[in-house]
Parts: sequence; C-alpha cells; structure tokens
Amino acid sequence: MIPVESLAGNLGLPTGTYVETMTIQDMGGIRATVRAGVERIRQMLPEVNKVQREPADVSRLTLGLNCGGSDGYSGITANPALGLASDMLVAAGGTSVLAETPEVYGAEHLLTRRAVSPEVGTKLLDRIEWWKNYTAAGAGTLDNNPSPGNKAGGLTTILEKSLGAVAKGGSAEMTAVYEYAEPITDTGFTFMDTPGYDPVSVTGLVAGGATVVCFTTGRGSVLGCKPTPSIKLATNTAMYERMHEDMDINCGGIVDGTTTLEQKGREIYEQIIAVASGQRTVSEELDLGQDEFIPWHVGAVT
Repeated sequence: MIPVESLAGNLGLPTGTYVETMTIQDMGGIRATVRAGVERIRQMLPEVNKVQREPADVSRLTLGLNCGGSDGYSGITANPALGLASDMLVAAGGTSVLAETPEVYGAEHLLTRRAVSPEVGTKLLDRIEWWKNYTAAGAGTLDNNPSPGNKAGGLTTILEKSLGAVAKGGSAEMTAVYEYAEPITDTGFTFMDTPGYDPVSVTGLVAGGATVVCFTTGRGSVLGCKPTPSIKLATNTAMYERMHEDMDINCGGIVDGTTTLEQKGREIYEQIIAVASGQRTVSEELDLGQDEFIPWHVGAVT
C-alpha cells in the first residue's frame, strides 16, 4: 500500500491529508469494495479522531456569491446587503467570488472599472465574448436571460437583472477572474466564469474552494450545496414569512423600513462567520445539497 503522505502528494492534496484510494475493478467488485472501504475507515478513525478544531483568522474564508429565483427586490435588498458583507470580508483579508457570467451581461463595465489591472479586466471581457459565441452557436443570445420566474417577480430585462446581480460584489477592487472551477488563489474580490444555472454555478464555486456560500433569492429557491454550507437570503418579507423554515436571513426589512442596508450587511457578515465556525444553516438542517453538485458540461458528450 502506498504511504498516506505519498498518496496525498500524488493526488495533489496538501501534506497531512489522510486519504486512501481503491477501484471497484481492482478490489473484486462492488461488495468487496464496500467491505474494504468500511475496514479502511475503521483503521483511519484513531488518527482522524486526534484532529482538533483550532481558531482560524477570518482572512482564511472564501465566500461564494450567488443568486437564484431573483425578483424586483433582489437588486435593492439582499444583493447590495450581501455586497456590503463581501466588502467587510475583503477588508478583513478574506476572499469573495462573484459568478454567473450571463447574469452580469450588460453590467460588466461596473466590474471591469474595478479591476486591479488591464489584464484582469480584459479576462472578464474575454469570457463575456466567449459566452456571446457560445450562445450564438446554439441559436441563442445573452440578452434574453430573465426566466419566467424572474419576470413574474418583477424583472423585465437582462440589464435589470444584471445590475442587481453585480450588487452582490460590493465595491472592492476586482483582483482576479477565474475560469469554471479553477482553484481560487487570490485574496480580495474576484470573479468566476460560470453559467447562470444555480446548481452548476455553485458547484464551480465549491470546486474552486468556496468555504461558505451566500445565496440570495426572491422567489424562494431552496438550494443547498454540499459540502459547503449555503446561507439563503430572502429579498422580501412576504416570501420570508411564507418560507421562513427554508431561509436564513430576511432582507425585506430594507424596503419595509425596519432595517438599513448597513445593518443587514453587518448581520450577513456575522452570520458568515458563525456558519464558518460551525453553526448549521437551514439547508444543512434539512440535509439539502447532495443532489445539487452538478458540474458544467460544455460541448458534445459522446
């Protein structure tokens, strides 16, 4: 058997990762593999049980920013409040990652002018151009993105949706642009090229290294995203009251007049830290997210 340390290195994992691998064919079939897996886990437990929780600085966090089932309130409540929380995390040395390239179309200039270098801004524009070609190849366009649910919630154009979506990114400088599921290595506010389809987008963020995800919704999306916790932010009070068992935070008070953007941004930031410290989100309590890890398939599958 390959030593654990060597195997971790061969797999590109950090030194100290306790891991073993096996294949069904080499182990003699499904039943034999399950039996061997159970036995190897038993052997691992004494070492795994020695691991202790240790304090970590907030700068170690990587926050994924996503939305789904947006409505007319998204751009004035939950999204800008999340943007303030993102700025707080970045100011503390952490990382936040905006995604969903088709949903920044028409508002990309609000991001490129915040780029730390021409190269970073150009990389985002290159991804937008790629999407134009990609949708054209499928006889589609980028300028008709709002879904029936978005429209029922009050959004009428991609520009309205994009202006609201970009608000999730706050106001910090954009330090990097990543392709789908690329490892997130820069600190600060960054962007990842993903589709707008929520499970695929969040899967890319999780694969890239997001340790917490904040997911804003006006229509009541209940997305979970194992293994990363998903904090769901309701954009309006009516939906939150109807679905309070599925939402973590109500941002509707911003338009109700019962709270401010700054207060809600601080609440979201504190919730991010609490969840990163072990507090369970509602999606975790409901055991959601196992079936929502969906990688992006681009091109023909043969």
